[in-house]
Amino acid sequence: MRIFPDAMSGSTYDIDYSYLYERGYRGIIYDIDNTLVEHNAPADGRAAELTDRLRTMGFKVCVVSNNREPRVRRFAEEVGCTYVFKAGKPLKKGYDTAMKSMGTDCRDTIAVGDQLFTDIWGANNAGIRSIMVKRIAFHEEIQIHLKRIPETVIVGLYRLTHGKTGVKELL
Repeated sequence: MRIFPDAMSGSTYDIDYSYLYERGYRGIIYDIDNTLVEHNAPADGRAAELTDRLRTMGFKVCVVSNNREPRVRRFAEEVGCTYVFKAGKPLKKGYDTAMKSMGTDCRDTIAVGDQLFTDIWGANNAGIRSIMVKRIAFHEEIQIHLKRIPETVIVGLYRLTHGKTGVKELL
């Protein structure tokens, strides 16, 4: 079981996507809630601008969420990307479906998410490199909030064992 992310970033919006493109990545899988927008928030201009910029660079983008289809479809349509709903993260099935929809594979796809036990573990299960970002906001469903307690311990261990955690140091 591999649970650590490959890299960490303060925000989805701080990642050096040019660097990732230069390294050969062509597909990006995002979680939605607290990764691209606050929990249960609609797509905003910043998320749409990011996906537009990524598509212009040559990336394919897909959102993968454990949420129901109406939430995920609406968000994906607003930012102009493909989507996988009820993905069953941390199982790899949703990630495999996303890669198929983008025409990428585990060697040229990267996953970005804010939760260790769903987003990062799921990406690792699918053999995809992962970047863990800090959550955008602190209000979230109680079951997610409870998972943050052991997550904090594991992320602390990660930082102790990995030192520098930036994208360029680890990918």
